[in-house]
Amino acid sequence: MRISVIGVGYVGLVSGSCFAETGNDVMCMDVDSEKINKLREGIIPIYEPQLEELVKNNIKEGRLRFTTDIKEAVDHGLILIIAVNTPQDHDGSADLKYVMKVAHDIGKAMEKYRIVVVKSTVPVGTCDMVKAAIQEELEKAGRNVSFDIASNPEFLKEGVAVDDCMKPERVIIGVEHDRVEEILRELYAPFTRTGAPFIVMDVRSSEMTKYAANSMLATRISFMNQMANICDRLGADIMMVMRGLGSDSRIGPKFLFPGVGFGGSCFPKDVRALVKTSRDLGYNPSILESVMDVNENQKVSFTEAVKDFYKNDIKGKKFAVWGLAFKPNTDDMREAPSQYIVKTLTGQGALCHVFDPKAMDSAKPLFSGNQNVQFGKNQYEVLEGADGLILVTEWLSFREPDFERMKGLMKEPVIFDGRNQYNPKTMARHGFRYICIGRPRV
Repeated sequence: MRISVIGVGYVGLVSGSCFAETGNDVMCMDVDSEKINKLREGIIPIYEPQLEELVKNNIKEGRLRFTTDIKEAVDHGLILIIAVNTPQDHDGSADLKYVMKVAHDIGKAMEKYRIVVVKSTVPVGTCDMVKAAIQEELEKAGRNVSFDIASNPEFLKEGVAVDDCMKPERVIIGVEHDRVEEILRELYAPFTRTGAPFIVMDVRSSEMTKYAANSMLATRISFMNQMANICDRLGADIMMVMRGLGSDSRIGPKFLFPGVGFGGSCFPKDVRALVKTSRDLGYNPSILESVMDVNENQKVSFTEAVKDFYKNDIKGKKFAVWGLAFKPNTDDMREAPSQYIVKTLTGQGALCHVFDPKAMDSAKPLFSGNQNVQFGKNQYEVLEGADGLILVTEWLSFREPDFERMKGLMKEPVIFDGRNQYNPKTMARHGFRYICIGRPRV
């Protein structure tokens, strides 16, 4: 099948590469010529496990190509997948300027029947707008060309996106005609052959499902963070509570880990966008507003706990920071809690020596000009002379460190664990003061 993916960001590149891996002839288009030239050479702009190998292999096999020419992309694919970014606008809504620009460009270039699939995360009703924009351009040009519109939200988790695409838990499409369902069902057949549900619904419900899913997961995280804060005050252990909750089949164990709050490109943006949509409709989405409030407060309260430990006298204190990306197995720094933590501490005179296995290059521009931030070569180097270690991102390489080596390097053996990664009793046995979230101190 001939497919064109428009927008070679995170979703577009992963999706396009996976479609090529199953034998499709895929062309990926983006206006960023520097990015496209690098991709042609097999240079990947993001870190995602398995992705580099996938891209290089399919370029070599001739199934994956890259272009900056929208006309070439529209001419190539029977299926045109819109996967451009929908950043947060100043009022919290999703900024659709890139989606609508692509829609108009497709209308200007389209000369044969095409299926236009919106994979970008968009508010309910966007597919109708895309359809109208394409039709407007066709009418301007005097071309009578038929096309179909479909919604196909992505559910890729950064760090395991290739696996999520190749072995999805479910595929959801929103369509207006049975013929589109048949073609998209064929496209996804290699991914759903082991029984993953292929769920077909109307377009608006499909658009809404993406927002509802992300909002539910964000709600679980904020709920557990609030439970952890209550445990802190009651002397209960949130990790034990989590085990008890997760064993309930109605709840399940996923997304119950407390921490310093969620970040990334999806949860914060999508919850805010749904809040904005609801308010515009005259409805007060109080639960979603609370989810965001709890999330914002969580990184604040964690940072305050660090400061409180030193009686708010942190000027000149040196902190080692392990982990900068918003989650492990990605270099994504968008809305990462580490940004607030590091900037707040250094803004009050502390020094932060930071290390992340993959996000150092992404993080450097964000802390540019901050003389109190130093980037280390490895996780142990940043510990030298540190008054405390702040663990922000739960990378595997941080799970079982050499605690005796750590203690020897640090000025003071203090760990502030924003992910509850270690056992408080183990930390006490190694001689560390250990401050975590929602667990009694030993």
